[in-house]
Amino acid sequence: MLFRDLPPVERVKRLDALGYQVEIWDWTRHDIPALAATGATFSSMTGYVSGTLADDAGADELLRTAAQSIPVAKELGVPRLNLHGTGLDSRGLPVQPCPIVTGAMWLKARDTLSRIADLGERHGVTFMLENLNLPLDHPGTPFGRAEDTLALVSSIDRESLGLNLDLYHAQIGEGNLIELCRRCLPWIAEIQVADVPGRCEPGTGEIHYAAIARALDALGWRGTVGLEGWASGDDEVALQRFRDAFTL
Repeated sequence: MLFRDLPPVERVKRLDALGYQVEIWDWTRHDIPALAATGATFSSMTGYVSGTLADDAGADELLRTAAQSIPVAKELGVPRLNLHGTGLDSRGLPVQPCPIVTGAMWLKARDTLSRIADLGERHGVTFMLENLNLPLDHPGTPFGRAEDTLALVSSIDRESLGLNLDLYHAQIGEGNLIELCRRCLPWIAEIQVADVPGRCEPGTGEIHYAAIARALDALGWRGTVGLEGWASGDDEVALQRFRDAFTL
């Protein structure tokens, strides 16, 4: 989402040179050997190509493409693979919109994620379920709210399955971010941030990320915090604002 005037490999090199880890989305669109050759450290990537959580055919497809993603993760040294309640199209909209989630769907989603946890455990990677906001960016995505992802992941309670807690999405959909971090803490695998509105770097909107950083430190969080946002202006300035917000 930064240095978008550069080809992907050059973006990775630039981020690495500035001292940041790198996240990628759809790995099928990248030259994986070229990315690996940069020597950059990759924090996470999308851990599936297609599939869903809550129906039989979709769950089997999710498991199949999650398994395909693992060798790519190994080649890049990616420890965490990201999942959603259903596949998203190029606009971030669900490929199978789902305005109503039934009890049977909850049970199937939990079963699917248990199978995903088994897969991650066998291969030494962590799969993450990311929360998404429904009012603005991802309407109709099942299991999108942080409350939903927390309920599913905590009920399984395996080290190979965690939360990708996206605070940009949570602010739009739910708010009360510090308390949300506290409740989710035992199951967080990674935290992603951007400001609201606009999905740009910290300091451009309404979220007081410096306070959130202090709270996370007090809670004992020592894991990865990733900027999944656009630059409001200069890319390097955006990165420095992100670093400043999370430097105590």
